[in-house]
Amino acid sequence: MAERLFPAADGPRVFGLPPGVDFGAELLAGLDARIADWSPEAVARIEVVVNTARARRRLLALAEDRGVWFPPRIRVLSDMVRDDPALPPLLPPIRRRLELARLVRALLAEVPEAGARASAYAMADGLATILAEMQIEGVSFQRLATLDAPEDAGHWQRSLRFLTLIRPVLEAPEGDAADPDRRLALAMARRAAAWIDAPPVHPVIVAGSTGSRGATARFMAAVAALPQGAVVLPGLDAELPAEVWAELAEGDAAADHPQAGLARFSAGLGIAPGAVENWSGGAPPSTARNALVSLAMRPAPVTDQWLRDGPALVPSLDAATEGLTLMEARDPREEAGAIALALRRVLAQGQRAALVTPDRTLARQVRAMLDRWGIEPDDSAGRPLDLTPPGGFLRLSAALLSGPVDPVTLIALLKHPLTASTEGARGRHMHCTGFLERRFRSDGGPVAHPGRIAEWAGHAGAPPGFADWAAWLAACHPAPLKGAQPLGAFLTAHLALAEKLAAGPGQMGSGTLWEERPGQAARLLADQLTAHAEAAGEMPVAEYRALLRSAMAGVDVPEPAYLPDPRVAIWGTLEARTQSADLIILGGLNEGTWPRLPRPDPWLSRTMRAAAGMPQPERQIGLSAHDFQQAIGGPQVILSRAIRDGEAPTVPARWLLRLTNLMTGLGPEGAAALQAMRRRGDDLLAVARRLDDGDPSIRARRPAPVVPASMFPAQLPVTTIERLVRDPYAVYARHILRLRKLDPLARVPDHMERGIRIHAVLEKFVTRTAQGLPADAEALFRQTVEEVLEATVPWPAARRIWIARLQALAAWFVQTEADRRRIALPHSMEAQGSLTLDGVPCDFTLTARADRIDTDGAGAVAIYDYKGGLPGKEEARLFHKQLPLEGWMALNGGFPDVQASHVAALTLIGTSSGGKLLELDCDADSLAQTWDGLRRLIAAYQAGGQPFRARARIRKRTDAGDYDQLARLGEWQDGDPVEPEVLE
Repeated sequence: MAERLFPAADGPRVFGLPPGVDFGAELLAGLDARIADWSPEAVARIEVVVNTARARRRLLALAEDRGVWFPPRIRVLSDMVRDDPALPPLLPPIRRRLELARLVRALLAEVPEAGARASAYAMADGLATILAEMQIEGVSFQRLATLDAPEDAGHWQRSLRFLTLIRPVLEAPEGDAADPDRRLALAMARRAAAWIDAPPVHPVIVAGSTGSRGATARFMAAVAALPQGAVVLPGLDAELPAEVWAELAEGDAAADHPQAGLARFSAGLGIAPGAVENWSGGAPPSTARNALVSLAMRPAPVTDQWLRDGPALVPSLDAATEGLTLMEARDPREEAGAIALALRRVLAQGQRAALVTPDRTLARQVRAMLDRWGIEPDDSAGRPLDLTPPGGFLRLSAALLSGPVDPVTLIALLKHPLTASTEGARGRHMHCTGFLERRFRSDGGPVAHPGRIAEWAGHAGAPPGFADWAAWLAACHPAPLKGAQPLGAFLTAHLALAEKLAAGPGQMGSGTLWEERPGQAARLLADQLTAHAEAAGEMPVAEYRALLRSAMAGVDVPEPAYLPDPRVAIWGTLEARTQSADLIILGGLNEGTWPRLPRPDPWLSRTMRAAAGMPQPERQIGLSAHDFQQAIGGPQVILSRAIRDGEAPTVPARWLLRLTNLMTGLGPEGAAALQAMRRRGDDLLAVARRLDDGDPSIRARRPAPVVPASMFPAQLPVTTIERLVRDPYAVYARHILRLRKLDPLARVPDHMERGIRIHAVLEKFVTRTAQGLPADAEALFRQTVEEVLEATVPWPAARRIWIARLQALAAWFVQTEADRRRIALPHSMEAQGSLTLDGVPCDFTLTARADRIDTDGAGAVAIYDYKGGLPGKEEARLFHKQLPLEGWMALNGGFPDVQASHVAALTLIGTSSGGKLLELDCDADSLAQTWDGLRRLIAAYQAGGQPFRARARIRKRTDAGDYDQLARLGEWQDGDPVEPEVLE
């Protein structure tokens, strides 16, 4: 007769383990206590079913550490699908989503206000989630058909009608292919039914699952009722009073509580959770901490129990928080650095440590920080395919399907490490790409036409073989796929294009595009999309690109580590449920990250979900809360968050807020314990900051070079004088070091482009009306705007905006132009001039190009400068020296074609905000004072005593200069003192 693991029982057999224990070790410990005198073969027949493969590996590793023995059979719930040959064949998830996306596109075509067409695949993911929930929870479409939406809720009525229409597609007959969730639900139901009919003689234990999903809960209930079956619940809170358990068991009223799922499962079996027996009898690392966390996590309606039960916790607060650290970093980067330091410290002590976080960005940052010490953690998750090199390459290359792209996209694609990745092809390819980039920067346009690229083959600087390379690049551009096309057509063209680009000029194959794990995952996804392309129907190219991005974002690619250190791990919250370590770091504890807030459901409202018997979104928060409660019960725990993320402040996770608020309310003892937790975190952050900042003695000082007189430029344009006053270091870098900022790779409709076009418009209008303003001057102005901008602005949207704004200035400009003509008449546009500065140690010439100079027959001169926005009058008086200096040059023969006896006007013409004018002082004394000020300024620099200070008098601290990086701004601040450095 087979050994019996459990005595006979009248009802279901359910056990629990408290939060904070090593679940795997305690599970085996409880089993050991029951099989001490069993034969090895009887032990080997015990079946333990866990919920994840990582939990199975953990139990197997613990079993192997015990030496030679026959361990129980440890299986995963999903194994039951593999063991049941009678299940319907698998419907690939990718096909289901393509079918749903096609149906959603049809809906969006009929009801455009329901969403953007490019979001069809993302909305299909929401439908697939609903379908999975229905299959796991056992909700039929018949139940959805009986739902009602309010008459004034048009969106929800459309959703119900749509769900009814697609019901035949989603609710396939029993023998047809089925979704993975339906197959798993069927497999668990079949296994449970078989065991109920013929109970197994060997013990069966389901361990580690909370029973939060309907199908899993039904299977667990069936196992718990077997003669030799049992369920072991993780993280069961024995500190909760009976009235709280009763409230948690009633529906979804407190679905976001960590024990809500366990309460519902136990109540479904008729078991009081407070009466559940401890499986191993083992105590948690800190009973006091579990009690503190349990009280902090009480449901919102009963938080008044803090006043009743809180005082009893005061004597044990020191014990509860002894191994607890609260770390609040300034930003995610600092948080990652401090976490990495904490992991390294524990590793140096020969112990195990783990970071638990749902934030994959934080996990990647920690991995990068650990690399400084050569530590490679065992990371349980991976990276979305669209963020891997093959994913990025496929996203970039897909842009070519709709025709020529902008230079930025093309150069990014050509520089991608997978382009021309065949051995021997990369060097020549990068040489040609470098030349192409230089041409785009100096002579490019907003679009990279292959024909234009081919013309540059005759350029003097073109590298050898550029013509053949350009021909290859032109051949890589497929014929644009216009209109709606089958998904298969896009895939065929895209994959052929991607492989041609990856191979390189004159090469066969696909380079290294499909190699290594990311490449293999991309190839598998491409094959799956190709195999099921007919399910997607037809779509335009923009929707194909959106579908590809969404599909790749849903594929997780493991990041293999080279010999990862088994003592340092990074876990997701699901993997951490049955894991343990000496130090647990709970990272990213901010609202929206942990817990991750439920995404809005575009298909079913909360009321409709409740009526259909489907779980509310808060259940996911409850599961996250359960993960948090389990993890915080460990021996040593760090609670970590960043106070700011980017430019915005963050909100602490609701559980962290509850814990800190409870401790603050427990009087001086609670405040002191909380302060101690924060102090430990601050100490860790301080060390991390010192590591990150390095040695302060090697930080760059605020630059202020002093150069010999011979190095000072012999001439400067008048537009540089204001920069010499505001940021002398920029003049030093540009005119002495001769460093120039690279021109942009592609022209964009920025303020500079707009200013150039406005200058062209005003110059043409003034030239056309040089003999006098016509009666229809406003109409002529508008016509000139249209002609110039239509001919010179290649960006359609920006062109229409600029035309509208400039044409709105017609009345103002013509009116003020009439006033200007009464002073003097147009004489020169873009007038070139120069004037030597006397009375300085070395020769110096000031050059200028005046936007516009007007004259009259009596020697009066008016000089105008066109601007977008205008400075204030005081700021212009102090810093805007361009027009006064040009006025002095005009009086002293600096402009050869201008004979001036006096300056009648110096005016800044602003073309923003409806048009504005700013008149500057133009009397002879003011102009002489400005010229004398220039003389003193240049003499000071030429004498070798004036430093070129960085950002000496910048307009705003947020202003960015072209040479701030060269000046190493950030290692010093704008208020730092200046220490001149004399250069020989």
